[in-house]
Amino acid sequence: MSPYPASEPHGALAAARRLVLTPRLLMVELLGGLVVALALIPEAISFSLIAGVDPRVGLYASFTMAVTIAFVGGRPAMISAATGAMALVVVSLVRDHGVEYLLAATLLAGAIQVLLGSLGIARLMRFVPRSVMTGFVNALAILIFLAQLPYLRDVPMSVYALVIVGLGIIWATPRVTRAIPAPLVAIVLLTVFTVATKLGVPTVGDQGELPDALPMLGIPKVPIELETLSIILPYAITLAAVGLLESLLTAQLVDDITDTDSDKDRESRGQGIANLVTGMFGGMAGCAMIGQTMINVKSSGARTRLSTFTAGLFLLILVVALGSIVAVIPMAALVAVMVLVSYSTFDWHSIAPRTLRRMPKGETAVMVATVATTVATHNLALGVGAGVLTAMVVFARRVSRLVDVSSELSADGTVRTYTVRGELFFASDRELITAFDYVGDPSLVRIDMSEAHVWDTSAVAALDAITMKYARHGITAEIIGMNAASTQLHDVHSGQLIAH
Repeated sequence: MSPYPASEPHGALAAARRLVLTPRLLMVELLGGLVVALALIPEAISFSLIAGVDPRVGLYASFTMAVTIAFVGGRPAMISAATGAMALVVVSLVRDHGVEYLLAATLLAGAIQVLLGSLGIARLMRFVPRSVMTGFVNALAILIFLAQLPYLRDVPMSVYALVIVGLGIIWATPRVTRAIPAPLVAIVLLTVFTVATKLGVPTVGDQGELPDALPMLGIPKVPIELETLSIILPYAITLAAVGLLESLLTAQLVDDITDTDSDKDRESRGQGIANLVTGMFGGMAGCAMIGQTMINVKSSGARTRLSTFTAGLFLLILVVALGSIVAVIPMAALVAVMVLVSYSTFDWHSIAPRTLRRMPKGETAVMVATVATTVATHNLALGVGAGVLTAMVVFARRVSRLVDVSSELSADGTVRTYTVRGELFFASDRELITAFDYVGDPSLVRIDMSEAHVWDTSAVAALDAITMKYARHGITAEIIGMNAASTQLHDVHSGQLIAH
């Protein structure tokens, strides 16, 4: 639990208050950054191996991303570093062209993100439904847990015991003291125990060689020509899109947890700037990391940019200056931390029987589609895309069923007036067309559109089809009562969409 207020007021006074860190809150931020740095090391190494590059590439990326985004990002306390989703994108690029092309793609992806951020791409986030957000969070929780399984295969039984003990320490520590983050207590105690007892279990040092030098500034050694651009551009566009999607969704999640707002446009530009810096210091492209962010925000209770900055700084100090100490940390301790993060990240309320009974089936379908696609592909962009697509289909079906057509026959039986109510677009055109009696109606039909709205050319084509069907039976159909926007769309396209 965070020592900060549950929510903070907005405005200049609130901003000034947030700059004042008491000794206790300063300790929370520093220790939160330390815990994140420890958790980042094995993940950065793993993501480097996924991408097919030296572990230093992922570790340097995590350092430069975290430090840079602490200054230029729009969501305080959010952690950005090398991620698995970004690593998966560049596997074939590294395999076919080498690490220098990866660095060039990282720079281009950063430039694209800065451009998109300047154009206000973050505003598109309002089109991501809540059910997709829930699916995103649940899928990430599952992926975090699945990522720990390789560390639990073909290992001594003592590893399982250490994981259980680590979970117990993380659970019990807050009940004794909140001065020190529980994950840090677990990591320290389990490390001291395994070193003192000389217990033979996998350690951080077993995951890959830690760097012993600082990252150096440089430019990727690739030919400056159109062929190079044609190679890296598709990867850069994908990296930019995946990175912004993960980062903006994670930022929204932190907003909800902390009851504070963030500058999404600044975050979008900040991600691009961070990737530009990362590419020039020999790192792979990165973005926001929900697992480490949850450690920082939920487990450690951090709330400011200081925790993000210290995470990157501590990471560099740990791997370069204190590599021999970090190398003996048992992987079981870090697995315990990430398992608990997975558990706390998952929205258990969303799958409770009571919730599922009350939730519209369409909303549940959207959440399931998001989770299933993400877990199956390990690609968050595809998962969110599938969720948004499903939500669009559900929304279209729901709205199309709201179209209502009623009719009234005049007293002398010579005129029938149809009143159309609802939203007319591609999903409701068939329902509209079948609502009329083309054979039995009198010689004059009026279609009153005063309670309807025409949204697209499919609806215009449907109205044309209705008047044509009546004309074939010698009946005159008049469309009346359209609002200005519908009239404009109808006048422009009527008669142009179907053959007469």
